[in-house]
Amino acid sequence: MYPPIRFGPLTLDPPVVLAPMAGVTNAPFRTLCRRFGAGLYVSEMVMARAVVERNKKTERMISFAPGESPRSIQLYGTEPHSLGEAVRRLVAEGLVDHIDMNFGCPAPKVTRNGGGSAVPLKRNLFRSIVRAAVVAAREESGGRVPVTIKFRKGLNDDLLTFLDAGRIGEEEGVAGVALHARTAEQLYSGKADWKAIGELKEAVTSIPVLGNGDIWEASDALAMMHETGCDGVVVGRGCLGKPWLFRDLADAFAGRPIQEPPVMAEVTAMMREHAQLLWEYFELDRGIRDFRKHAGWYVTGYSVGPDMRRRLGQVSSLSELDDLLGEIDPTLTLPEANRRIPRGHTNGPRPVHLPHGYLDNLDDATPPTVEEESMANGG
Repeated sequence: MYPPIRFGPLTLDPPVVLAPMAGVTNAPFRTLCRRFGAGLYVSEMVMARAVVERNKKTERMISFAPGESPRSIQLYGTEPHSLGEAVRRLVAEGLVDHIDMNFGCPAPKVTRNGGGSAVPLKRNLFRSIVRAAVVAAREESGGRVPVTIKFRKGLNDDLLTFLDAGRIGEEEGVAGVALHARTAEQLYSGKADWKAIGELKEAVTSIPVLGNGDIWEASDALAMMHETGCDGVVVGRGCLGKPWLFRDLADAFAGRPIQEPPVMAEVTAMMREHAQLLWEYFELDRGIRDFRKHAGWYVTGYSVGPDMRRRLGQVSSLSELDDLLGEIDPTLTLPEANRRIPRGHTNGPRPVHLPHGYLDNLDDATPPTVEEESMANGG
């Protein structure tokens, strides 16, 4: 058994965090996941400047389901002022209980503007951004709203930044750090380097260190904890179409036997509810279109056949979804050999897009200009 962890006043029991994932970890998906286990369920990544400017799309992305607690939002940006102002707004208006900051996104639309995994390359700029967020949260909440940071190993194997990032975060007062144990260049390819998580745990000693990467089953989380000494885990692609992974994690951390995966009748009930929640969240048609990618993840590993997968990927209404789900054998089970099939991104490696001349002076603390920042959300 592993003990709970604390991010300031928040207790995470079990020590499990849902990774922010673009186009996935919105309020409907978090609602489903939360039913299966306690922990921390983080929103999609949103741009700090969009929060400050009250961008309409962003306003929906920072909304929470009724009763959702704690309310956790992940922010990103490339300069301290907007990060600080975004934090002040979220805290002052009582919109959030926890703030995470993204310094690991490898998406070109983010890194080419100096955001995401590009920021830790410039240690002084990184420090000023972290400091701005921590100070703003502390001043507005009196310490009630903790700030954490998530980052990757570095740009590539020649430019590793994770140890510096962890130490700087600790020095500037963040409540915890999380490492996705891949480089930005790797994207989602290859194996996560769990050894790096252990190295970060040795370097950062006064706050929780969480590991992220290749947690497909609950046993992977326990293995990561055992091998690295980390204090908790962050779960990303492993829960796509598999919200019951959080039930398995809760059981594993409590020392209980892991239950068998649900039979298809249970899966289709989850699918139908997820589609309904998205329909309401996005206001009708867009919700069912958004559900299509989830449908493929839900049936991954189950023997539903390629034609049904294709039809689910083209579903256009809730009634059509009902008809399709009614055609699937409700007794199908998930064979043990299929339980580790990757879901979501598998692309990479690929060179990282950076602003022109970004690597010329890594001590430079000058942030990109406002014009250079994109209004991208979700990363």
